[in-house]
Amino acid sequence: MHPYRSHTCGDLRLSDEGQTIRLSGWVHRVRDHGGVLFIDLRDHYGVTQCVVDPDSAAFGLAETVRSEWCIRIDGNVKKRTDETINPDLPTGEIEIFIREMEILGPAKELPLPVFGELEYPEEVRLKYRFLDLRREKLHNNMMLRSEVIRDLRDRMWSIGFNEFQTPIITASSPEGARDFLVPSRLHPGKFYALPQAPQQFKQLLMVSGFDKYFQIAPCFRDEDPRADRSPTDFYQLDMEMSFVTQQDVFDTIEPVMAGCFERFGKGRPVNRNWPQISYKDSALWYGTDKPDLRNPIKMQIVSEHFAGSGFAIFAKLLEQPGTEIRAIPAPKGGSRKFCDRMNKFAQGEGLPGMGYIFWRKAEDGSMEAAGPLAKNIGPERTEAIRVQLGLEVGDAAFFLGGKPKQFEPVAAKARVIIGEELGHSDKDRFEFVWIVDFPIYERDEETGEIDFEHNPFSMPQGGMEALEGDPLDVRGWQYDLSCNGHELVSGAIRNHKPEIMYKAFEIAGYPADEVDRRFGGMVNAFQYGAPPHGGCAAGIDRMVMLLADEANIREVMLFPMNQKAEDLMMGAPSDVTAAQLRDLHLRLNLPED
Repeated sequence: MHPYRSHTCGDLRLSDEGQTIRLSGWVHRVRDHGGVLFIDLRDHYGVTQCVVDPDSAAFGLAETVRSEWCIRIDGNVKKRTDETINPDLPTGEIEIFIREMEILGPAKELPLPVFGELEYPEEVRLKYRFLDLRREKLHNNMMLRSEVIRDLRDRMWSIGFNEFQTPIITASSPEGARDFLVPSRLHPGKFYALPQAPQQFKQLLMVSGFDKYFQIAPCFRDEDPRADRSPTDFYQLDMEMSFVTQQDVFDTIEPVMAGCFERFGKGRPVNRNWPQISYKDSALWYGTDKPDLRNPIKMQIVSEHFAGSGFAIFAKLLEQPGTEIRAIPAPKGGSRKFCDRMNKFAQGEGLPGMGYIFWRKAEDGSMEAAGPLAKNIGPERTEAIRVQLGLEVGDAAFFLGGKPKQFEPVAAKARVIIGEELGHSDKDRFEFVWIVDFPIYERDEETGEIDFEHNPFSMPQGGMEALEGDPLDVRGWQYDLSCNGHELVSGAIRNHKPEIMYKAFEIAGYPADEVDRRFGGMVNAFQYGAPPHGGCAAGIDRMVMLLADEANIREVMLFPMNQKAEDLMMGAPSDVTAAQLRDLHLRLNLPED
């Protein structure tokens, strides 16, 4: 017999009754039933109930074991009595009568329980992640992640893509976040960088003639953490294709994503007709470029109803250039209690408040508008607003004003709260949407200078001709895919023509020599017959987070950092020795406490 096991803890069935077997695993829990000990033994594959009584030679040793001890047992497979069958376990019809036992690895007193899935402080869970990963829910999340990655890889191979690995140590090339820098020992004073994405390398692969590339790529960015973003590293399904249009990329990645979500989405519907919404419309309707379309509420511009009105705050605001008033319809939200709660929410977000109107039935049976705004602007304007928004008795509308980019983040949050609290958001499905036509440039409000608003490597719609006009009107062949309020995919048709690239960077204030210095490898390659190409990258961590019904991305990562970008288990970041610093020709200049 094998020294550790003849079967796993998920193998045995009633058909194995009478066999002599050997199992190894962890003690999930111990129960003492009047001198008879029941030990639930767990491994990666499942749980098997084992029993030992004073007649067994292993009884004395069995009395010493505790939860999470690693043990080996030898015993006989027995049929459980009908009343003790556990239908929730695949092994629930049998149990093992223990004849022999060996302690493979005793465990100290546990800093957190494995059995029972009890809530525990995240700092403790991250410090003892190896124990946390034994817990059923987290263990299943990691297995889901493994299966999702295999599924994505299989789907990409099946449609003709080839898998390549791009470098991990490369040159610093800012792409929207801070680089992690790596000092060079052999080249004093110079630094490598960990790649924020394989962006330039995958484009170079297209220049090299490989046509269809993908990889499960590790990416490194020194970012502030969020619930759906790691502060250090993440993995993405990275892909690139030659001789393609934007729609070609969509047609390629849509069945890959939809098929994966249908397979692992636990039966939740996946929309197959993915709408394409412009960045401008998405910001207007939803206040964000990653809208959750399970919520049907759309915001609308209602500035005309407040211009010159008796509500002086909005009326004067509209006299300033670039301002507007936007309404968030709230069907079934027509109570003063709910309106006051939303107003308080806005104050908690740093605004003076959020204006509102709600419609109710008057004493004479007619409809009337109520709330401070209604009194200030009068019945004609409130009726025009109601008609525009399509609202009725029992409904409400909330209003925010100013420059859209300043109030849109709050408006987006308010829309989500309204949709959820009033029961308009359907939580039990996956709703995908493409956001397209991203602006390439924006104007800095303080300096007035033009800079890139989004990916500088995107091909401008209209090519060189588009760059001759107003930069703020230039749209890129750039796109994001959102699902349930999370950005899952980002990509673009790339700017593969050096003359257009130089012009695009010149508009943002980057001279040609700066472009050569930062992106010389790619620009040089484009001088030698670069094909039109484009692609995208899908965030695997966020995909698994949605499929696992988790709100925090750390619940689907094996060994994540905490909110301060610290690895509590391994002690990173850590101090280094003076000798290491000397080898790298570095000297520390630490801030004063």
